[in-house]
Amino acid sequence: MGRLQKILIPFLGLVLAFWFYSARENFKPEMLKGKRVIVTGASTGIGEQMAYHLARMGSHILITARTEAKLQKVVERCLELGAASARYVSGTMEDMAFAEHVVKEAEASLGGLDMLILNHVGTSYFGYFDGDVGHVRKLLEINFLSYVAMTVSALPMLKESEGSIVVVSSMAGKVGFPFTVPYSATKFALDGFFSSLRQEFSIQSVNVSITLCILGFIDTGKSSHPSPSPCPTLPFTALCHRLSPFTSQHTLGSLGDPTKKQSQNSVLSHAP
Repeated sequence: MGRLQKILIPFLGLVLAFWFYSARENFKPEMLKGKRVIVTGASTGIGEQMAYHLARMGSHILITARTEAKLQKVVERCLELGAASARYVSGTMEDMAFAEHVVKEAEASLGGLDMLILNHVGTSYFGYFDGDVGHVRKLLEINFLSYVAMTVSALPMLKESEGSIVVVSSMAGKVGFPFTVPYSATKFALDGFFSSLRQEFSIQSVNVSITLCILGFIDTGKSSHPSPSPCPTLPFTALCHRLSPFTSQHTLGSLGDPTKKQSQNSVLSHAP
């Protein structure tokens, strides 16, 4: 099994798409036909699979990630699967201006927005925290602040369409695990911000739903980034073994596959 770049990297596309209309008793794929959706972090893994599920349901899809060549292939596949339209914007979420540009591109090319799926993450390492504050700051910009920037930019369109914000997070944002200190800090930030924002929307009667997707371990088959400290990085299987005392306490279930539906690896926190 290959190493991973990230731990607990998020989510299950079909569940996300279904959850968009979860307040309604009888979901039908046709409900997402023609809906305008942004999916970030969509060049590989879970973001890629979410794009494919949305394509099968006939959505208009705008995907983004860093690698243009991979995005081109995903767009081609989305069109083959039946997407109403599919396009991409490549760039890095380290740049807040780029995060806002993606939303503006959706407004220009799609004429509005019904769903914002925030799924991207920056590269981190498995290992003991080495005291690198710069790495924590960079990861916060990618994993947290860019989510905030995109949400703020997209809110006018989402309010108009009474749409949804879907935030892909993980158990690392609910429970402190070893070997994931920088990553976990960013996921706790997401939980605090979007859970609080959801409450404010409720008080203000803003009809935009916020769904937090809390995931367990997902094996995307990627390689982990080398730790800058002498402490070793760990293969994913070894990491799972070391974390087993923690995961058994919090029912994370077995190792997940981003291409398949999971029974124990995801918890949704949602409000209309």
